[in-house]
Amino acid sequence: MTETDTTTERNLALLRTAYQALERRDLDACVGMLTADFIANVPGLPEPLHGPQTWRSGAQAMGEGFPDLQIHIEDMFGFDDRVAVRVRFRGTHRGTFQGVAATGRQVGFRSIEIYRIEGDKIAEEWVAPDMISLMQQIAPAPAGSEAVGRRGCLGPVPVDG
Repeated sequence: MTETDTTTERNLALLRTAYQALERRDLDACVGMLTADFIANVPGLPEPLHGPQTWRSGAQAMGEGFPDLQIHIEDMFGFDDRVAVRVRFRGTHRGTFQGVAATGRQVGFRSIEIYRIEGDKIAEEWVAPDMISLMQQIAPAPAGSEAVGRRGCLGPVPVDG
């Protein structure tokens, strides 16, 4: 096994541990896996977010909105200091999320996430969650519009799929 293989395996293990801690809602453990100068690249924001507390805020919002959130890693691979993850989230909308009061609806959405590792900590992330799908599942259709329904680009997407 080469040094690169060992580094990659260590980084994959770090991300598996991070997702497990997130699913347990152990935000302190998760934050402990981030560098002090952690960077979060989030779609829709003109500039990256900085610091572990910005990550904690986002994770808290998800946990409050979906307290039973389950995380399923569908695919994970890495090379050198990068790890890419294709992940599926499922849960019940039991708390306010993005200004939408709890609906009790079961939801499911996917995300593509890339991480940069420094040493034994997560230094940076680029996340691309399917927020459109998530919001369509919890938010009412605007008055006077036809309900769009829960659809992917190829048609309906089942909550468990």
